[in-house]
Amino acid sequence: LDSGAMYRAFTWKVINAGVDFNDKEGLCRLLNKTNIKREYSKDGLKIFVDDINVTNEIRHPSITGNVHHVSNLEFVRKKMVELQRGFAKGENIIAEGRDMGTVVFPDANKKIYLDADIKERATRRYSEIKTFNDKSNLDNVIEDLRQRDHRDSTREFAPLKQVDDAFYLDTTNLKIEQVVDILIKEIEKNSKTGKL
Repeated sequence: LDSGAMYRAFTWKVINAGVDFNDKEGLCRLLNKTNIKREYSKDGLKIFVDDINVTNEIRHPSITGNVHHVSNLEFVRKKMVELQRGFAKGENIIAEGRDMGTVVFPDANKKIYLDADIKERATRRYSEIKTFNDKSNLDNVIEDLRQRDHRDSTREFAPLKQVDDAFYLDTTNLKIEQVVDILIKEIEKNSKTGKL
């Protein structure tokens, strides 16, 4: 479950519907008539908004730069939490997002807090957005991430924070395969104790 993709999907809908990000009533009406679905295939996770596949579009820098306008709104977050919990009902899932272990699934069997230093995170993001021929440079991406971290950690509803019962992993100097290996070992360690 990629919670960020859901906020990005709604941001895509807002932009395409021409609703002003400051029009809270308009955003609320639009949210109530927006259908966000996810579908798993051999090619990975696909995200649909009202039956339109937006998987690639939601990674565009124009979405990234505007997603905070909706993700910081309490009524949007409450609706997304409701959807996320609905998606997880009756399933064993891996949920990824900044409030998964604190708000959405506070009683999760296993919580993991992945971190990396700002430069490494920016380098990873920059390699993602370069595919869109975006004119950003690494310094811009670093500044955008700093602003996002500040917004997310200081927002009133569901702020970003590390919980005490989360397994913390700094991924700064790790390749993705190493991260996966460490996490699998951590999960297997807990499953032997009957926690999973």
